[in-house]
Amino acid sequence: MTPRKKKLDDADVLVLFGATGDLAKKKLFPALYNMARSGFLTTDVVGVASTKWSHEEFVNYAFESIKKTVAAPDDKVLGFLDKHLDLIVGKYEEQALYDDLAKRLEGKKNIVIYLAIPPSAFEQVTRGLHAAGLMDRVRLVVEKPFGRDLKSAIHLQDSLEMVLPEERIFRIDHYLGKESVEDILVFRFANSIWEPVWNHRYISSVQITMSEDFGIEGRGAFYDGVGALRDVLQNHLLQVLALIAMEPPSEINSHNMEDEKLKIFRAIAPLNPESVVRGQYVGYLDEPGVKPHSDTETFAAALVHIDNWRWAGVPFYLRTGKALAETTLEVVIEFKQPPRMLFAETQAGAPNILRFRLGKKDGVDIELLAKSPGDSLSTQPVQLNVEFSAALGERQEAYERLLRAAMSGDHMRFTRIDSVLETWRILENVINGEPALFPYFVGSWGPERANELVGGEWIDL
Repeated sequence: MTPRKKKLDDADVLVLFGATGDLAKKKLFPALYNMARSGFLTTDVVGVASTKWSHEEFVNYAFESIKKTVAAPDDKVLGFLDKHLDLIVGKYEEQALYDDLAKRLEGKKNIVIYLAIPPSAFEQVTRGLHAAGLMDRVRLVVEKPFGRDLKSAIHLQDSLEMVLPEERIFRIDHYLGKESVEDILVFRFANSIWEPVWNHRYISSVQITMSEDFGIEGRGAFYDGVGALRDVLQNHLLQVLALIAMEPPSEINSHNMEDEKLKIFRAIAPLNPESVVRGQYVGYLDEPGVKPHSDTETFAAALVHIDNWRWAGVPFYLRTGKALAETTLEVVIEFKQPPRMLFAETQAGAPNILRFRLGKKDGVDIELLAKSPGDSLSTQPVQLNVEFSAALGERQEAYERLLRAAMSGDHMRFTRIDSVLETWRILENVINGEPALFPYFVGSWGPERANELVGGEWIDL
């Protein structure tokens, strides 16, 4: 717990709106514990919520969440958090809450405010913060999705820009905080072996899957107003697609990275409803909080084309869903077959595969053909596997890395507004047109129609 040397732009307080909510419980408090343990967190953390808890109840809530995630937490670190955690209780619609917060933050010069609350409340909260005279000292962190569609995202941005410049807005897509996702950049741009084949001449298709083997877990009231397209495809999956497809930036910094991702998004035409499959698992309508006859999708798959020189003609298939057969996050690159099939009997239907595993057991698999033992020149697929956590050690969790970046004023792992608006443009026709909804059974891989999208079957996970 040796405190690190502070920099000029470092935050001197962190404020968590929604401090008694689900995100804080599952992700933020464990991240704060790890930051305190490493000596990074040296400031107060002020929670804001409508839950009428005492300081002791709030601290116990935080400690319970930490103990569910951290094995044998250090008493010294917990003692530090006990002294530095605080809670302000009030209603978001009442100005008195923001005035109380302003009094608590007197003397603080670099304030990070994290809105771990529904996006529908962002505008109301920022107005209250502005009326309390706080916005000239604030870096504002907002959760995704940023808006519900292109029109609402523009409106939300306009409302934020009235009280806060763009450089002090940090939009979270927690996939950008994953070390496994950043590995895509290192894999591509630190290893020259891949660049000659990273294009339409050698790559046949790209598949990106984010699946979960569980349902909405009691979050029906939230999820029913969002759905798989807004919750995952518009942000997480398109961000991963951009890292796979982008050109190398001239320098690794937030500005250049966003410029290159923006070029990819602008090269994608708005999706047609015919190129998207929506599904809903059987039993979703019985979940608490879900509206009767809801047509919210719990599964979405899309065919995306990037109309530029490198990727012309290469299909990118995106898929996400709840209550599916497995929980996984991965990218599968399928390479084209050689121009002549010299080992036709065994070589046919077995292209080379490169797989990025971006979930808990992150790593890379490469599937090649090798000679089978015996007299004949027959082939069989073999896999070369690397698990990064085993080879390199344990990784930091995404939310810890995002909190560190926000408190240091580093935009590197956050999205920029022009890219966000482009991703909403890509989905605009689908959101407005809402393709037909197909049922699927829990434990399957979604509606059969999703296989028709790829012209057969998705590559086995």
